[in-house]
Amino acid sequence: MTTLTMDAATRAERVERIRESAHRIRLNALHMGEVQGQGYIGQALGAADVFAALYLDQLRFRPQEPEGDGRDRMLLSTGHYAIGLYAALAEAGIVPIEELDTYGSDDSRLPMSGMASYTPGMEISGGSLGHGLTVAVGMSLGLRHRGSDARVFNFLSDGELDEGSTWEAAMSAASHRLGNLTAVVDMNAMQADGPTASVLSIEPVEEKWAAFGWHTQRVDGNDPEALLAAFDAIAGRDSVGQPQVLVCDTKVGRGVPLLETREKNHFMRVEEDEWAICREQLIAGYEGVTR
Repeated sequence: MTTLTMDAATRAERVERIRESAHRIRLNALHMGEVQGQGYIGQALGAADVFAALYLDQLRFRPQEPEGDGRDRMLLSTGHYAIGLYAALAEAGIVPIEELDTYGSDDSRLPMSGMASYTPGMEISGGSLGHGLTVAVGMSLGLRHRGSDARVFNFLSDGELDEGSTWEAAMSAASHRLGNLTAVVDMNAMQADGPTASVLSIEPVEEKWAAFGWHTQRVDGNDPEALLAAFDAIAGRDSVGQPQVLVCDTKVGRGVPLLETREKNHFMRVEEDEWAICREQLIAGYEGVTR
């Protein structure tokens, strides 16, 4: 049922699998971005390692049956990250890789913001930040009442921690002792109105989650080895009866210096002649993996 079982590969092989997958996710995100000429490219590049670790190593699901009862749930609260998630769904075999060419087009199953009614493997329609963790709490409770051992992962952003509903959900999860729930926070230090720290400071993040009753870890979200160790530790605590949060420090535009250094990087307009440069920079930083 798992995409990669714990006994199927050594740790080094698992790390390399994640690294290779993350590179392809980045390449495909650039490809989809070029289709529209703009989008949330920076977030997709930054979160690629996290998505690869989840879909290629941790989540339990059947690619041919993405809505099967026994699956783990991955809720994309940040609907604007959909471009990165679509690339991960293609890696996981849930979405045909050829379908990525339709990204954002009329009648496509891959709209620019995540919509559960359109896309296989998309658990919720995200985008209104602050809703994802609330839905995740409800799902986790429902699965527990049904006696299911399925887990729920909620991917949210550092800017989303500005929303009060997120912390109401965090309190509820701890109160109900939802050991089957994990929040994954993308700490890329940027949101629509500018740097997160200058919009509304949220640090110290780990201490806040711990004070709300969650088991916390913080890692470099662009380091596959660190991510693997953190997710394995999460899996080892499933039965403890405490929700868990993994805070992932990532870099917007990771792997493409042209975009990493762009000042306006929340929603990017990339010029026609820049896409080739982006691909060249990404490939130059990683040899051996192609789309």
